[in-house]
Amino acid sequence: MTELRDLTPHTAIAAEQASRDQRQRRLLRTFLPEMISLERMLAEAPDQTLTIQVVERVELKTVAVPVYRVDLGSESADAPVLILVGGVHGLERIGSHVVMAWLQSLLARLGWDQHLQVLLERVHITLLPILNPGGMYLNQRSNPNGVDLMRNAPITAQGQSAFLLGGQRLSPRLPWYTGDPARGMEAENRALEAVITELLPGRPFSLALDCHSGFGWQDQIWFPYAYRRRPMRRIASVMALKLIWEQAYPNHDYVFEPQSGHYLTHGDLWDYFYKQMNRAGDGTFIPLTLEMGSWRWIRKRPRQLLRLDGLFNPLAPHRHQRVLRSHLGFINFLLDAAASHPSWLPGPEQEAMLREAAIMHWYRHS
Repeated sequence: MTELRDLTPHTAIAAEQASRDQRQRRLLRTFLPEMISLERMLAEAPDQTLTIQVVERVELKTVAVPVYRVDLGSESADAPVLILVGGVHGLERIGSHVVMAWLQSLLARLGWDQHLQVLLERVHITLLPILNPGGMYLNQRSNPNGVDLMRNAPITAQGQSAFLLGGQRLSPRLPWYTGDPARGMEAENRALEAVITELLPGRPFSLALDCHSGFGWQDQIWFPYAYRRRPMRRIASVMALKLIWEQAYPNHDYVFEPQSGHYLTHGDLWDYFYKQMNRAGDGTFIPLTLEMGSWRWIRKRPRQLLRLDGLFNPLAPHRHQRVLRSHLGFINFLLDAAASHPSWLPGPEQEAMLREAAIMHWYRHS
């Protein structure tokens, strides 16, 4: 076996880099297997199907982990967009698993599904399956700086926010830390902001789905606002989306509601992006958050309470598989809805009626 000291300088550097890469892969396989699975899926994707970028690298003591952006579909500047995000909270691995399961299904269908091939000529898809790889690697909700990425945007609650849960500036050692306002948003959020500000302006329509797990007995679809209890400007469009979903899938198990119906928070990421895009005045942008009801998994397997990851993820293999397949239909619906938005978005004559219906449905007790 050749020792390192016997190698030429360039060969020695290459050997050291190879050794470092091997150590990094071993660490990722142990602490972040989702990254290994994602990279394998992307490597095996059909040629010229995907555009893959690293939009940020998170440096830890022993490993550097990338934040991947994956794009496919229409390259037209005015094509509608569907954005899928997972892994904002490192403990909630199931969010990344759902996004990756949907992408895997999509790539498998592309080889034979002519309807899907035609659909992707009309709509653009962007995915960030693991936005917070550092937090996921460390098995913590926050990013490596101790900042909760969903409490980190420059937006303040208009009203009494939930104690701690709504965001706190006391210490990064406590959960729901908003970060230091003087430092601005964290690098992961700045990377997501760069994607959104590059991608969405000028588009007639765009949808985003951010996948989380949260305490609850049902799966919930939340929409802005989280910082105030008054309705968002385009609430009529959210009501129209809800109605076509329920007409097409009347036996669904989701609850559509504004996050403010539960509690107010500081620094909500999607409130901030919605307001930024709304100020631009271009098209319609509807950001949604999927909150998967983790209490159902815990009720059927109470010993999950003894594990931190068991509070947020289905640990039984058959239940994990059921969760992955149960959300494919909703994401496929969002893709179809984005591509067909002119058929259901309310015009001026329906806007007032749907807005009134939304206020009566969601805000009459506010």
